[in-house]
Amino acid sequence: MERDVRLLPKAHLHLHFTGSMRPTTLLELADKYGVHLPDALTGGEPPKLRATDERGWFRFQRLYDIARSCLRSPEDIQRLVLESAQEDVADGSGWLEIQVDPTSYAPLLGGLIPAIEIILDAVDSASRDTGLDMRVVIAANRMKHPLDARTLARLAVRYADRGVVGFGLSNDERRGMARDFDRAFAIARDGGLLAAPHGGELSGPSSVRDCLDDLDASRIGHGVRAAEDPRLLRRLAERQVTCEVCPSSNVALGVYEKPADVPLRTLFDAGVPMALGADDPLLFGSRLADQYGLVRRHHGFTDEELAELARQSVRGSAAPVDVREKLLSGIDDWLAN
Repeated sequence: MERDVRLLPKAHLHLHFTGSMRPTTLLELADKYGVHLPDALTGGEPPKLRATDERGWFRFQRLYDIARSCLRSPEDIQRLVLESAQEDVADGSGWLEIQVDPTSYAPLLGGLIPAIEIILDAVDSASRDTGLDMRVVIAANRMKHPLDARTLARLAVRYADRGVVGFGLSNDERRGMARDFDRAFAIARDGGLLAAPHGGELSGPSSVRDCLDDLDASRIGHGVRAAEDPRLLRRLAERQVTCEVCPSSNVALGVYEKPADVPLRTLFDAGVPMALGADDPLLFGSRLADQYGLVRRHHGFTDEELAELARQSVRGSAAPVDVREKLLSGIDDWLAN
């Protein structure tokens, strides 16, 4: 009999802030603030998205922006984070790194620093309430000026003792060269933060190489397109750079036609560490445990291989030694039962 993947201890390293919201919560907040939601966000089914062309990506961003506009108060932020933590706990997550660009929330929360503090307070509170070890990755936006990214990197470092563990770079990787953000990432790395930019999703292997060469990434958000370049796969494996792979999201955005096409087995067999992630459950309709189920169903991963994926997620995380040991021990127990 198959073991329950929800009981498999794991770390969750690729979850976006607004995208982690429950659909029911979005409906309630939209009603509270009189925000008109498009049918794509109210149908009870994930919206049909295809981001491999400019128009499709714009539509995805528009839906995300509308959802984000429903987060207007510290109470809304606290609710979002608490519910995200509850969902992760139910899926077996023992460590969550939630990613956020605080500049997007600042106008409604009194400015950039208040926004960061409200988010970190909410994470601290949710962690206490649920028992889930939870931290924050602050992400810059490729569509904005690199100087904005440097400001964010300095703030991320300033809040490293309050729960910020990494620095990311999100939005459409076809825009904004990675090298334009090299100073921001140097600031973050010098401050002890993990470098975790997005790459190798909408663009090919070259965007993964740019993240390695220009940003000295220790993790890559997505990274799946590295499968198209055997030399790049060897490099990722040799450096043990973890790819935060989000299979449901890859299919929903049209990067791959169907779940079986996501090159999980190629990455795994090449020795590239992976951390499965849910990316934006609000828009893609599935959370963390579902990713493990998808890998089992469509790629034939055995329970031993799923356990190894869970171990890789823990090793790729910013979790302290005691948390890692507890999770790794729990993974062994899952396999033993």
